[in-house]
Amino acid sequence: MTTTTYRGSCHCKAARFEIDLDLGGKASRCNCTICTKTMATGASTKPDKLRVLTPRTELSTYTMSPVATRYFCPKCGIHLFGEGDLPEMGGAFVSVNLNTLDDLDVGQLEITHWDGRHDNWQAGMRATPWPNDAAATAP
Repeated sequence: MTTTTYRGSCHCKAARFEIDLDLGGKASRCNCTICTKTMATGASTKPDKLRVLTPRTELSTYTMSPVATRYFCPKCGIHLFGEGDLPEMGGAFVSVNLNTLDDLDVGQLEITHWDGRHDNWQAGMRATPWPNDAAATAP
């Protein structure tokens, strides 16, 4: 395992953070409506690996479910990271939008996919995108 400290920021640079990640050449995408609409590509780790450099009072939040709170820049609107707790993901976690990391080429990472749109977390990640049609994900 190779952990790297990445620096991240929003578009206008008003919001900044650092995170320690072992990407192993992989990232994930979720098909829930917010991840789809923001085109987030993410990675998750434990909360103690995130250091928010901008005072949290200067960030905006959005909570759409009890699973996670998302943090974004109130000036430029870029989604930076989320914090939550989900047993299927090992409990408390932070998920970072890898597109906000400085000097990381997301296009070089292998992408795996979550079915968050249907709260199908127990299915885990897979190599191909999950369909958005609920009937297509039924067992």
